[in-house]
Amino acid sequence: MKIYTKTGDKGTTALYGGTRVLKHHLRIEAYGTTDELNSYIGLIRDQEIDDRTSQTLLKVQNELFTIGAMLATPPEKEKLKSGKDRLNIHKISPKDISYLEDEIDVMDQDLPQMTNFILPGGHQTVSFCHIARCVCRRAERLAVQLDQNEPIDISILQYLNRLSDYLFVLARKLTFDNKSVEIPWIPSKIDG
Repeated sequence: MKIYTKTGDKGTTALYGGTRVLKHHLRIEAYGTTDELNSYIGLIRDQEIDDRTSQTLLKVQNELFTIGAMLATPPEKEKLKSGKDRLNIHKISPKDISYLEDEIDVMDQDLPQMTNFILPGGHQTVSFCHIARCVCRRAERLAVQLDQNEPIDISILQYLNRLSDYLFVLARKLTFDNKSVEIPWIPSKIDG
């Protein structure tokens, strides 16, 4: 199988099922941003982190590929019930979302209570995690926008929302694992 097909040389790409769209189509933006997020998750996994976190992030990476496939499937292909054009793709399940919630709860037990917003940074691994969280929020915004134009599976929105929460709590956990200090955001008073 060759990597280059030349079919996209005029600015179009194929969705799952063969429908061709422009490369700046909102559906492409949504799953492209999900792919970008997946790459940042891989960058976090490449850091010195505990095995449980590494395994959770590996699970997340696989689920982001599933979300990418879901986003790459146009509604008319997804809704076909039978026939040769029907696409059977794996879906995100409530179990996948619950898993993230459970992991958040486990990490949260060992963290001090938050009293302020926290400035990103303090350690390179923590910063990577905050970047991934921001990309996750962008992927979520694009998925919400896509859903308004072409309804998508609600589990995608739920998963991305929960994943950004997970990444925030993970950043806090990694701060403490690396013996870094959380810097609270304290708004300065503007005299006027």
